[in-house]
Amino acid sequence: MKSKNNQQDRPVSADSFLKIVWRCFGYLKPYWYYTAGAYLVMLGISAINMVNPRLIQQAIDRGVAGRQPAFLTYMVLGLLGLVLLKGVLTFFQGRWTEVASQSVAYELRNAIQKKLTILSFSYHDQSQSGELLSRTIQDVDRIRFLTGRATLRILDSIVMLTATTIILITMNPRLALLALLTMPLVSYWTYRFSSRFRPISLQIQKQLAVLTTRVEQNLRGARVVKAFAQEDAEIEKFARENTAWFNLTAQSARLQSLNLPFITLIANISTVMIIWYGGSLVIQGQITVGYLVAFMTYLSQLIQPVRMLGNVLTAIVIAAAASERVFEVLDAVPEVKEKPHAIDLPPIKGNIQFDHVYFSYGTRISVLNDIHFSVQPNQIIALLGPTGCGKSTVTNLLCRFYDPTQGRILIDGIDIREVTLNSLRSQIGMVLQDTILFATTIRQNIAFGRPQASQEEIIQAAKAAQAHDFIMQTPHGYDSYVGEQGITLSGGQKQRIAIARAILTNPRILILDDAMSSVDTETELLIQKALENVMIGRTTFVIAHRLSTLRRADLILVMDRGRIVSRGTHQELLFTSKFYQDIYEKQLKPLEPLPAGGKR
Repeated sequence: MKSKNNQQDRPVSADSFLKIVWRCFGYLKPYWYYTAGAYLVMLGISAINMVNPRLIQQAIDRGVAGRQPAFLTYMVLGLLGLVLLKGVLTFFQGRWTEVASQSVAYELRNAIQKKLTILSFSYHDQSQSGELLSRTIQDVDRIRFLTGRATLRILDSIVMLTATTIILITMNPRLALLALLTMPLVSYWTYRFSSRFRPISLQIQKQLAVLTTRVEQNLRGARVVKAFAQEDAEIEKFARENTAWFNLTAQSARLQSLNLPFITLIANISTVMIIWYGGSLVIQGQITVGYLVAFMTYLSQLIQPVRMLGNVLTAIVIAAAASERVFEVLDAVPEVKEKPHAIDLPPIKGNIQFDHVYFSYGTRISVLNDIHFSVQPNQIIALLGPTGCGKSTVTNLLCRFYDPTQGRILIDGIDIREVTLNSLRSQIGMVLQDTILFATTIRQNIAFGRPQASQEEIIQAAKAAQAHDFIMQTPHGYDSYVGEQGITLSGGQKQRIAIARAILTNPRILILDDAMSSVDTETELLIQKALENVMIGRTTFVIAHRLSTLRRADLILVMDRGRIVSRGTHQELLFTSKFYQDIYEKQLKPLEPLPAGGKR
């Protein structure tokens, strides 16, 4: 992610900027009728704005100066009717514009969620959840504004500027020239402001993502923060990042506070000059008061779009920066992806072969080196070794969360890269070392892999995982909410629900990634007894440091530094592997329950 952010810091060419904005508008295509309707209504409103000053001129010159009360009444009624019509058109314009732009936001958030779901573990290994949340919420909302009201206001301003300029020139070329003298200066200033404001807006969005990440991590780790008495330190860290964000927004505010007043100043200079010169023409009798009022009204309609462009261009610059961040996610390519003609993996028997597999995370040192072993159906395979030796990586490769750097993995003789991901993973049940539960009911957590499962099937899975009894003791049984990350449950309870979730999918391959790490000895014995029946007819991989599990394994793979250093059963390894003997004496044997006599 750092490299990506560095790419964002480099200036983006005008051509790239236009491509980004154009891509945003591509999401409006399915809703073109709303957009087209809003733009047609905008033209109607612009037409009313062009007519109003002429009606005002007639009302003053003929109605007031000409002392024709009836004509004045007609003009006033006409102006009132146009005001009402403009109000109705403005309502539909706002409604249709908002529907179209909100639909764009809807499509983008769905697309981001879909992409984040299918992206490989390698992407999430380098990502920060707070930053991804910022892109999904704040950045998409800025794109929504760009494709909605911002674009409409720009087009409206262009139409108003063009039409008003033509009318002013037609009315009085000399007055029009005087009014338009400042326009080149306004255009140059707007361009200069945009080029300075864009990098700052991008930094603000990135810093906001940092703040979001900091808050998310503090909420997630609230108990750890309190347990280690680090409240003051975390408050200070957040304050430091918040100060950086504040300084950037203050710098942005200074630029914006200078931009609008300067544009307004330039525009008002034209107004003052027109009042002076136009007033002298009225005194000389060359134009009427109504004529001057109409001209001034048109001039105000010329200044308003200029002011609008000054504001909206700022929003467009921010939205373009936001779009880059959103499209960076949408354009990310999963490292693990299905081949174009991948087949569905047929119901498997459980024969697994790792054929000289190597793996490394990016450019880092290899995690696995020449892993080669075969597993027969229904066998229990135990993976043993020190932390970081590659045990979990072996099971992650089997589920194809990552692809081997070299070598291949076969299930029933089929390379798993040749089959669809869903057909592979649907036949594998996994209980992770770090138990993940969702902030919903116990029932929905157990049925996560099989949402259509019946209540009876859910209960049977919970009983098999020795979870049914404690579930029934909760206030609402299976309908009890477990809180975020299952915070209302103990570690052992969460793990038993995770085991029930895996059992319910009836997998052909079962992976228990240190699944007994958070349960006491009594609970472990209950779960092991239940799993004895569950493992029948399944190939089971167990990552554990419990001697009872290793004794039951048909094959133990002893790993160290990414390699298999020994293999065999518990009894075989005790006699053939010095490495296994050391682990047994130092780690496993001291944890073994004492026999009835009290001596080993």
